[in-house]
Amino acid sequence: MGKPTDEELKTALDQAAHMREHGKDPHFMAKSLLNLHYRLGHLEHVLHAADRYLHSGLAEHNHAELVRAIEAYKRAESRGSPEENKEPWLS
Repeated sequence: MGKPTDEELKTALDQAAHMREHGKDPHFMAKSLLNLHYRLGHLEHVLHAADRYLHSGLAEHNHAELVRAIEAYKRAESRGSPEENKEPWLS
């Protein structure tokens, strides 16, 4: 399966938000897409922080950045979906 283009992903996320806003998500596909996109954004931040840490020679500053990224993901995960907390989706 190929990765969606940026335009395809934006269209899918817009449609998913529209479905949720209008209560037309009987199988929770829109909710799942929005939640996974939100979580993926946080995980990508963790990945980038880990990459910087590993390529910096394990610098203390980069380690702290990685720890903060992991903690931010854990906080986001414990709060639930962005729509439940009225947070914007990560783009």
